[in-house]
Amino acid sequence: MCCTLLNSPPVLLLQNVTLSLRGADGMVHILKGINGEIQAGEIVAVTGRSGSGKSSLLAVSAGLEPATSGSVKLLGQELVGLSEDQLAKVRRGQVGIVFQSFHLLPNMTALENVATALETADIATGKPARQAAKEALERVGLGHRITHYPSQLSGGEQQRVAVARATIIKPRLIFADEPTGNLDQAAGLSVRDLLFEAAREQGAALVLVTHEASLAAACDRVIALEDGLVAS
Repeated sequence: MCCTLLNSPPVLLLQNVTLSLRGADGMVHILKGINGEIQAGEIVAVTGRSGSGKSSLLAVSAGLEPATSGSVKLLGQELVGLSEDQLAKVRRGQVGIVFQSFHLLPNMTALENVATALETADIATGKPARQAAKEALERVGLGHRITHYPSQLSGGEQQRVAVARATIIKPRLIFADEPTGNLDQAAGLSVRDLLFEAAREQGAALVLVTHEASLAAACDRVIALEDGLVAS
């Protein structure tokens, strides 16, 4: 069940957002005037065929890729025109991101990967950060794997570490780009449930890019993209 705060400003507001990138044969127009908003506590799926602009929309919304034109307001802050350092400051401690390919630091253990999120956000360091990370990994069923490196973990385990890392800061908004795309069905369901549980417990909005109809159907709302435009 959706628990949006209808009278509060949206955590994400997109107005006529475009994205064009230079390709081998000239400019490629990826997003062609996207409008929409995400409310606090809302769980939203972004769907569409390959090449429709799903992952690009997430990247622009999270400030990972600059929009070519339009307005992107994340947690009330306009992102267009900000420097990399300014964008990082907007996200710090407020935005969690889960990637399809996990993006764990290979030279750090599961515990260190999760603790680093707290340290980067200036929430905790040292022993308090490690203890919080241990508890977060226990919540995702990996209390027995805290000293293992990413190369020693299965794909499903790596993605659970990534979920713990993204949610330990208690973000206001969680972005997840195909979080179950590289996982088998059982591992995918586990990761889905962990993301939904974290979002609902923390009152965070969750934006999921997915090609899986069952995952999209479990969300509060679906934004369908087609050729860089919102189809529905």
